[in-house]
Amino acid sequence: MANTFVNNIIHIVFHTKSGGTTIAPEDMTRVHQYMGGIVKGTGCILMEIGGRPDHVHMLVSLSKTMSLSDFARTVKAESSRWIKSTNPQYAHFAWQEGYGAFSVSASVVPKVVQYIRNQDQHHQSKTFIDEYKSFLDAYKIDYDERFL
Repeated sequence: MANTFVNNIIHIVFHTKSGGTTIAPEDMTRVHQYMGGIVKGTGCILMEIGGRPDHVHMLVSLSKTMSLSDFARTVKAESSRWIKSTNPQYAHFAWQEGYGAFSVSASVVPKVVQYIRNQDQHHQSKTFIDEYKSFLDAYKIDYDERFL
């Protein structure tokens, strides 16, 4: 369809593999920049990226031709491959198999951007698992705690 218009804004969250290697704080900016390049290569738009050594938050506008699952698989696989190549300390780096993806209304984009930018402050009082559960609960997503 020639005149297809979409606005698929998604907040995506994923964690490093349990018990695995995390990203050193001094490498996070470079990792996030590389992930931004991957996003651009998919034809999607990265609106914000941030996180902590053990997880990443991305606010993305998905293109009209990119499925969420293809996007997440591409970003995770390509970034993991690259991270492993940057330093021997990352030889066993991996992202967890799953991810959380939450639709975002255009009216709350500024709030989500601030949330992502304030991860350091936010995690002074909340663990990743508590944060993740709060997203799942807010979006009324059923989950089994064994798989979080």
